[in-house]
Amino acid sequence: MRLFGTNGIREVVGEKFTPAFVTRVADSIGACLPTGSHVVVGWDGRTSSPEFARIVGSSLALAGHKVTEVGILPTPAIQYNVPRLRGDLGVVVTASHNPPEFNGLKCIGSDGLEVSRDVEERIEAGVEPGTTSLVDYAHIGEVAHDAGGARRYVDGILGQVDVPRIAKRRFSLVLDCGNGASVPTSPSLLRRLGCRFMTLNAHVDGTFPGHLSEPTKANLADLQRAVPAIGAELGVAHDGDADRAVFVDATGRYIPGEEMLTLLARDAVERAPGSVVVTPVSASQSVEDAIRPFGGTVVYTRVGSPTVTHEMQTRGAVFGGEENGGLIFPRLHFARDGAMSMASVLDLLARQETDLASLLKAIPHYTLVKEKVGCPVELREKVIGHLIESFSRDSEKVVTIDGVKAYRSGGWVLLRPSGTEPLFRIFAESKDPERARALADDGIALVRKALGELGYTG
Repeated sequence: MRLFGTNGIREVVGEKFTPAFVTRVADSIGACLPTGSHVVVGWDGRTSSPEFARIVGSSLALAGHKVTEVGILPTPAIQYNVPRLRGDLGVVVTASHNPPEFNGLKCIGSDGLEVSRDVEERIEAGVEPGTTSLVDYAHIGEVAHDAGGARRYVDGILGQVDVPRIAKRRFSLVLDCGNGASVPTSPSLLRRLGCRFMTLNAHVDGTFPGHLSEPTKANLADLQRAVPAIGAELGVAHDGDADRAVFVDATGRYIPGEEMLTLLARDAVERAPGSVVVTPVSASQSVEDAIRPFGGTVVYTRVGSPTVTHEMQTRGAVFGGEENGGLIFPRLHFARDGAMSMASVLDLLARQETDLASLLKAIPHYTLVKEKVGCPVELREKVIGHLIESFSRDSEKVVTIDGVKAYRSGGWVLLRPSGTEPLFRIFAESKDPERARALADDGIALVRKALGELGYTG
């Protein structure tokens, strides 16, 4: 029974994500650990997160483990704190950017990285049979509270950038916290960087009243208006658990994630010529184009931050990330990190003494189209088989690292099953916008054709 998707467990509260279900998962986690282990537990701002976190903490204490609660923090802040609190494991109650009816669980290793798939499989194996390892009354663990997580994390970020140079610029920003877990950290970070800034949605509210949690262009209309309205130099938005940062330039233009990935990859490799960048197969060709002049190499992986971060660690990469705004700076830690992304962009702007739009003009540009098609989970593998057969007949190259990526005349198209929803995600890219659109439409048609041949009419 697979429970963990691309980035943890995510389910609808009150349907599958219930107190009983979370208890079984927590009991299984507890049974996988040696008695007396230290587990760091944190959560995001969703309405149900504190209560589910208490279930997790109580279950682990009853299994004889020491629990340290760090409260509401961004997922990367919790990841940063796990090794610094000498945790053997971390558990984050979060559904990241999913809609408000969802919640979820993510496990963090003692090194601050998301746990590997084999650890997730051991946890999954104990959930259905209800595996537990409860101890007697004399060996029940304690639940302690740590209030220093936010400052510890912000201090860590400040140690990675040139604070005096950034402060001297006196940047003006609009920060959209999205009513999420960045509220305790990102405003504090900007203050300590000497920035002038206005906030939007800077109170925690798990119903996400400002806009939905995913920082898409459609959801950030207020930020795009606010930046030019007050004459700010840029805008930044986080998703619900703040492992992502999305940017808006001074004109209010929403900057696609692939552009920021390319810009920061180029900066990292330019400062460390010949180094490695790790990114999923969904990343833009612009990343390769941008780092090649500096001797850089791109290593492609499956989609999902656990895969990317583990590969980065193995390869000694200087930078990595995904085209959705989830960027990874290994000099701080191996985690997608929205606040570190924000600080790194300010550091780059201060170092180059220019503005964001000017920097982005200098990178290679492609059109990346993203679409999705519903697909039942049980049909995913059969659909992939059909797609491989179809693409193999008329493509220049087919890559099956994650789903099916076909290089065709003028660009490429990637069709991959989502790790968090019952659908296929379609990515298509070309320097010609019309060709990118046509490749995406071809991908959509092929998925629907495969589903039809399998008898699915939904």
